[in-house]
Amino acid sequence: MTDSLAHLGKTLIVAPHPDDEVLGCGGTIARLADAGQEVHVAVVTRGYEPAFPEALIEQVRAELAEAHKVLGVAKCHFLDLPAAALDTLPAAKLNAAIGGLVREIAPETLFLPFIGDIHVDHQLVFTAGLVSARPRGPEAPRRVYAYETLSETNWAAPGVTETFAPNVYFDISDTIERKLRAFACFESQVKPFPDERSLKTIEALATVRGSTVYLPAAEAFMLLREIG
Repeated sequence: MTDSLAHLGKTLIVAPHPDDEVLGCGGTIARLADAGQEVHVAVVTRGYEPAFPEALIEQVRAELAEAHKVLGVAKCHFLDLPAAALDTLPAAKLNAAIGGLVREIAPETLFLPFIGDIHVDHQLVFTAGLVSARPRGPEAPRRVYAYETLSETNWAAPGVTETFAPNVYFDISDTIERKLRAFACFESQVKPFPDERSLKTIEALATVRGSTVYLPAAEAFMLLREIG
């Protein structure tokens, strides 16, 4: 494995829904935790009845806690905005929720979902995340990345919508097994192969991203901004 990623410093991963952070950044989270870096996760939404049974929400929260233990997440923050309904909120409310947390945590590195994801929640969180990261003072994140999420990022329309074109690859050869164990904690979400939310597909994507840069396994990102 290459360096420890310690240069990323305190890190915040913004996840529209529980498990997005594991799918997109699970191996990287584990590497950062192993390097002694403080990793925060912000889960922007939660389900509300009648669309989402309360028992399911409680189950997913419990699964999330177990997954974060596997990866070494320092703290998870719940914003509790309505899942699959962020487009019903004023933009100012979403911006304020994410922006307030970014100011509170003051991360050096920020990870956001990709704007081209098919899920509108992901698109809106991306935009609000960029608003929160505006470099208007020394406390702004020094670097901002977009991550890919299986079953969201690659189901858009190539050539019509934004295309995920990674330009940064983090070696997760030593943490891919922890990423898989973390996602396996989401018993309510894991699907049998060939569904994209299967453990085999998650591992396959890590293999492909790794082979792109001659590594056994990697996670791929788009660097949106870096302040040196």
